[in-house]
Amino acid sequence: MFFKRVVIVGVGLIGGSFGLALNHRRLVSEVVGVDTNPENIELALSAGAIHKGENSLSRGIAGADLVVLATPVLTTEKLICQLAGQLKENTIVTDVGSTKERITALAERVLPPEVYFVGGHPMTGSEVMGMRGADPYLFENAYYLLTPTTKTNGAALKAVRCLVESMGARVVEMSPELHDHNVAVISHLPHLVATALVNTLRDMPGYTDIIPLAAGGFRDTTRIAASSPVMWRDIFQCNRRRVLEVINCFRAVLEEYEQLIRDDNGAGLQQRLEQARETRLSLPARSKGYLPQLFEVLLSVPDQPGIIAHFSSLLGENGVNITDLEILRVREGQGGTIRLAFATEEEQKKAEKLLAGEGYQVHVR
Repeated sequence: MFFKRVVIVGVGLIGGSFGLALNHRRLVSEVVGVDTNPENIELALSAGAIHKGENSLSRGIAGADLVVLATPVLTTEKLICQLAGQLKENTIVTDVGSTKERITALAERVLPPEVYFVGGHPMTGSEVMGMRGADPYLFENAYYLLTPTTKTNGAALKAVRCLVESMGARVVEMSPELHDHNVAVISHLPHLVATALVNTLRDMPGYTDIIPLAAGGFRDTTRIAASSPVMWRDIFQCNRRRVLEVINCFRAVLEEYEQLIRDDNGAGLQQRLEQARETRLSLPARSKGYLPQLFEVLLSVPDQPGIIAHFSSLLGENGVNITDLEILRVREGQGGTIRLAFATEEEQKKAEKLLAGEGYQVHVR
């Protein structure tokens, strides 16, 4: 086992999922949850995410080998200051926050030299808040960013990396500065835009009459707007400079679109739309970035209970592992399209044969 006693401060969605993943895979001896919300503690205990719950930070962290700070980022900053002087020698502290530069600098400044900080950020989550949304498989095949600096203890970094890899995550290391720049573009701005779209609808005259018309496109684009407002308020404040930078970039693109439409410039508008389409189609699953190449199958399925369980069991019983699954389109009463991804071309071909043999409409891409 990697650690004997792991303490998770904040057993909400991420903290609860962290505990479930540890216990599901039996990676540590004991998981203690610290939370001021009694409901989260009760849910975490009943779900098996933690072995023991505490509402006191000082009592909870006693004897910890690893402390995981799974709270909104401004709260994490306060907790780091409170932890200084309370942890035993060689304790490792990590966090799961979406901003890293400020938190890492603070930890390196206030924690004693015999306590080691490793910044972390699992690139996963859900619009469902709290322990009720926790999932033991939340981290599987997800990016888990670690942000070491020249001051990071090498053994501590290796220990955290091995632990999260054992939880099924794919670890990528980068500096805190690069992290905050990157996530401002691919995480923070999209959330800001999603909330802006929802509030644009809300501010429209008669918006209550428009809401029933909000179909797949609007729902998919704005799904993340249902995430925790407190968490995202803190993120925008902590990464303020870089978020403002990408807002300016986005504003420039939006103004360009506005001008093209104003000028009735069909050719220019189509060119920008084609550029967007080409870039969007280049995103994972066949990633050329950090993740290895995946091999996809598009599956058309009928709308009937247990259909996902049916094809999943079929593949599993024949030794084919689904690396990723995404529901692309659904029409109630008719069915939909599901994207399956596999780690190898051999698994892709085997899946195609098995599924076609069962009468599914299959398309390899």
